[in-house]
Amino acid sequence: MAILNVTPDSFYSASRAESDEAIAQRVAQMVAEGADIIDIGGYSTRPGAAEVAESEECRRVMQGVEMCRKVAPDVTLSIDTFRASVAESVLTKYDNVIINDITAGEADPRLVEVVAHYGAPMVAMHTRGTPQTMARLTDYDDVVREVVDYLCRRAEWLQGRGVSEVILDPGFGFAKTIEQNFELLGRLGEVAALGLPVLAGISRKSFIYKTLGSTPEEVLEATTALHWACLDGGAAILRVHDTAPARQVIKLYEKTHQLL
Repeated sequence: MAILNVTPDSFYSASRAESDEAIAQRVAQMVAEGADIIDIGGYSTRPGAAEVAESEECRRVMQGVEMCRKVAPDVTLSIDTFRASVAESVLTKYDNVIINDITAGEADPRLVEVVAHYGAPMVAMHTRGTPQTMARLTDYDDVVREVVDYLCRRAEWLQGRGVSEVILDPGFGFAKTIEQNFELLGRLGEVAALGLPVLAGISRKSFIYKTLGSTPEEVLEATTALHWACLDGGAAILRVHDTAPARQVIKLYEKTHQLL
């Protein structure tokens, strides 16, 4: 899952593309490098991010979707939104779309109705609070157990309301300390044991670059190494900024495990 941010403020500047030309160029590159899914975001959800008006988020997302469909009409799209209106604007016009909600349907309950109505798959992520408050909400007795319990309950709730395909995202970097993120990565298999596909989004995140005393721009190699750990923990989808290195990791991981 390759990241396309149609935003001016996502934490990794190279993931941003705001003009039609920049979007088309980035999409063509991601597809050429082996992206299976393109995840389009019009609202940065990094810690401390500013709020974005619904109409502006919708405009950005639709611009991204339209350019993706022109450049790569057959690629699966993922819409990174927690707003029903944004999801609906895409699903009424386009097929082969996943809805990727960082709040697992909690921020806007109508989103679940929209997803169920159109039969779209949905990513349900664990977080607490909002992008503006989540950095302060990291008090857990056992972060992995609580994430697993939440995702289990949420998946059952979503399935009970007609969402036919649920993908679980443990929410690396969302309402979790550096240590909690690494604990979650080391015990990712407990999330995978729930029996649903797991999405891992660790690419260039702060728990990596802060541990190394570095920046998002300087941790491609570290991200690539930890992608192997994600696959080892049972992740079915890697959400990435850098498509070609992630595809190489997947190929080598699969080759290694064919020989075991």
